Amino acid sequence: MIILEFKAYGKKQQYQAIEEAIRTVKFVRNSCLRLWIDNKGINKYDLNKYCKVLAKEFPFTNALNSTARQAAAERTWSSIARFYDNCKKSVPGKKGFPRFQKHCRSVEYKQSGWKLSPDKKSITFTDKKGIGKLKLKGTWDLWRFDKKQIKRVRIVKRADGYYVQFCIAVDNNEALKPTGNTVGLDVGLKDFYTDSDGNAESNPRFYRKGEQRLKFYQRRVSRKKKGSANRKKAINRLGRHHLRISRQREEHAKRLARCVIRSNDLVAYEDLRVRNLVKNHCLAKSINDAGWYQFRKWLEHFGTKFGRVTVAVNPAYTSQNCSQCGEVVKKSLSTRTHTCKCGCQLDRDHNAAINILEKALGTVGHTGTWIIDPNAHGELSSTLPDSGLGEQDSSLK
Repeated sequence: MIILEFKAYGKKQQYQAIEEAIRTVKFVRNSCLRLWIDNKGINKYDLNKYCKVLAKEFPFTNALNSTARQAAAERTWSSIARFYDNCKKSVPGKKGFPRFQKHCRSVEYKQSGWKLSPDKKSITFTDKKGIGKLKLKGTWDLWRFDKKQIKRVRIVKRADGYYVQFCIAVDNNEALKPTGNTVGLDVGLKDFYTDSDGNAESNPRFYRKGEQRLKFYQRRVSRKKKGSANRKKAINRLGRHHLRISRQREEHAKRLARCVIRSNDLVAYEDLRVRNLVKNHCLAKSINDAGWYQFRKWLEHFGTKFGRVTVAVNPAYTSQNCSQCGEVVKKSLSTRTHTCKCGCQLDRDHNAAINILEKALGTVGHTGTWIIDPNAHGELSSTLPDSGLGEQDSSLK
């Protein structure tokens, strides 16, 4: 399953129609959530049936395609299901009770309500919202795929315009030749990451570089009168600059992850809880600016795509333990050099990367715990050939 994104171009009336469709999706989602809150025992199918009731009661809801209404109900159920799963797993802290949506930025169609042009350079939405024909501009080759492979079409609103996303059911895996290399990665703030070979990738700090410009645009917003057209324009300029920084961070993480995965057969990294790390108000801005979560997300994505092994290890004591003798050498964050009594002297992050790789190699062959003997399921026991223990195998069945 892949997602292709194109910039959508249309007239002002078409953009207004898209906004109306997005507001309708928000209304359907919030109405389904209210139904679930007020009535016990509501399931996914009850929410889909409720979409028909809303379509009969409200004409503006009926103007939206039926599959788009169902997709909005499915969004509601996904948040409800996530809340149920967190309760069953006893997740510490808040369980994520579904909340009413204040800002909605997309409308999603299934396999009806839209039509592609023969050259697949434009798309026409056929529901009664009046969106009509939108021109598509992008670098992806949409003509390669059959229309039956397109499972979802989504219109997304961003600060710099509107985009159309196509969710295509296709096998995206590639087989690569083994490289014979394994690597451990230790992410940080001084360097983006340091691997077990001692190589370091510099931290670009996109937010820090654009922070002065962000403050300028934020002051422009504050000076404008609330509710005025000029304030909306200033907010849009501010949003565009935020969008630019987020795209830079995402693209940087994607390119690095792809390069690391293609160059190694096994990649080990720390299983960090970024949500807990940013509770440190002294480092929160720098941690968010680094983009560790995006980097791990793309590592796992490309690991699945190219058939590589990715292992997340427990980060406890990876920086404190010596990579040669294993002795615990306590050090603060300000101490950047690891020095041990055994004579090992390495950069702190290099030492941690070696420990991460060793942990991964020690667990990659067996990542779970067997609580039941495999022979209890009736499988043959491990006996040597011609050992005369054939009766033992038959007695287990």
